[in-house]
Amino acid sequence: MNSVLSSTPVTFTAPMPGLENVHDFALRNIDSAPGLFALESGSAPVRLFLADAAVFVPGYTPPVPGTAMEALELSDGEAPQVLVVVNHSPVSTTVNLMAPIVFNPATRRCTQLVLDGKEYPLRAELGAL
Repeated sequence: MNSVLSSTPVTFTAPMPGLENVHDFALRNIDSAPGLFALESGSAPVRLFLADAAVFVPGYTPPVPGTAMEALELSDGEAPQVLVVVNHSPVSTTVNLMAPIVFNPATRRCTQLVLDGKEYPLRAELGAL
């Protein structure tokens, strides 16, 4: 598992869907919650909670296209860190497996994939994984 610094500025290789006008993000560890992060913008009131898939969704290995690997500046054999967006409600906590964020901690580059098909749910209950 890759480790992220306490607060790391990150660059998206393409704008996140729905956040096309937000460009300055930092990824911050959540104290006392290993594998949980906050993705925050410095210029807009945007904060997403992300979970390291290796910690919270073992076995989740979404396909990462070669073009995304190139944009992340990953070489053959290197794997990105896979992060999933966490959605909390009073009823349950879910993660979005349809649109993971893949991250290269060495370059601080990331991209959000939008996967086709029905194999990966938009809202998978965290407790059921």
